[in-house]
Amino acid sequence: MKRYIIIAFFSLFITSAFSQTAQTPKPPFWDDVQVIKKYDGMFAAPQHPIVFTGSSSIRKWDDVEYTFAEYAALNRGIGGAVTNDITRYVNDLVFKYQPKQIVIYVGENDLVAANAIVNVDSVYNRTMILYQAIRAKMPEVPILYIGMKPSPSREKIMPMELEFNAKMKSFFAADKNAVFVDVYPLMLDNGKLRPELYVGDKLHMTKLGYAIWEKAVKPYLIK
Repeated sequence: MKRYIIIAFFSLFITSAFSQTAQTPKPPFWDDVQVIKKYDGMFAAPQHPIVFTGSSSIRKWDDVEYTFAEYAALNRGIGGAVTNDITRYVNDLVFKYQPKQIVIYVGENDLVAANAIVNVDSVYNRTMILYQAIRAKMPEVPILYIGMKPSPSREKIMPMELEFNAKMKSFFAADKNAVFVDVYPLMLDNGKLRPELYVGDKLHMTKLGYAIWEKAVKPYLIK
């Protein structure tokens, strides 16, 4: 009888543990990262690539690997990501590839995150955490940080973007192995937004928008 009680107890324990595990929510974009891992298992990444990482403006740069093929570019952006997401997965998105250079675009989504109190300083602090995580692992690897872009659908945060860009430009000026690329003024015409640079959602870019980024970024890429 005692044996059956013990068996029943352990069955209940295992069922409970499994239930708790099953109910534990995955962190944001966990599934996206698993897809990347599976892809890496099927197709070998270039050795010591230039890793492009960040949010959807990187993820949707569909031809970045072709455009910068001579630099061994690798796209590891995640659509919808905020800065903390890139920090969370920096091992899987960046470090595992032992990149010769890292190109980053992230932070714009932070400023419009739902149900979150976010300001320029908090996004700056998040970016510092990401930067420090990279520098702790790769102190000398060149970083190319693309500043926030203007977007017609997010006109209300444009002053915040300009403030953030100014802080980041000042910060990266002190790092001899980092470059801040300011695409913001390049995407304006006499201070006005250019609708032709954006797709229907007025947020993500057309090929014309990416052509501006390509021209701005290319001089700083290393072979």
